Amino acid sequence: MSGLEFAVVGARADPAGAAPTIRVALRITAPPKQQVQSILLRCQIRVEPARRRYDQVTQARLVELFGAPHRWAETLKPFQLTHVTLPIRGFTGSADVDLPVELSYDLEVAVGKYLHALRDGAVPLLLLFSGTVFHRMPEGLRVEQIPWDREAPFDLPVEVWTAALDSHHPGTGWLRVRRDTIDALHAYKTGHGLATWDETLTHLLAGVAPPVPVVDGNGSGRPLGDTSGDDRARRTP
Repeated sequence: MSGLEFAVVGARADPAGAAPTIRVALRITAPPKQQVQSILLRCQIRVEPARRRYDQVTQARLVELFGAPHRWAETLKPFQLTHVTLPIRGFTGSADVDLPVELSYDLEVAVGKYLHALRDGAVPLLLLFSGTVFHRMPEGLRVEQIPWDREAPFDLPVEVWTAALDSHHPGTGWLRVRRDTIDALHAYKTGHGLATWDETLTHLLAGVAPPVPVVDGNGSGRPLGDTSGDDRARRTP
């Protein structure tokens, strides 16, 4: 079996990508005196949300995805970010390669919701490697499979993800809605003489915006400013 070892040594935003993309700097090390002819590398990238802490504001943003925080011991499970396939040229010793990872800004999918909820710290990732290795041997070419136990954890700085999104969609996000909803929004926008979709949504929300939910220490999910459970709030002056 192949004795290749994998490590992540960094990441950066790629403003030239066709979609929001980061490039993960990957170091591959081969056993001594082993000449690698080429590699067809496959990498599954997973988010492991249980590996980091969350403040109350971030907890509130993640309630839709994981439920109330008192249940997170059961619900904070890994989920897939993406799969990447990358051909790698031959080397001896070690090689540094960039693994291109496209990011979703669709707030309808789990990874988009999770990444949008984070404002600082890091995104806890686990890279799982597989694929085919071609070795140049004295007797000819030898083909091996990368063992399924090859993996590398990596904490992706949130600012790298933000920079990748902002290189394509500065300060914005993407929401998917039904066509009839778009028609209704367009009619509202036109009827009120509003110039942009942001202005339209802000106008709609101005009079009906609910309180922002902030989960308390017991995970009850009481909205911010909701004192309905506080005896002092029921006293008349």
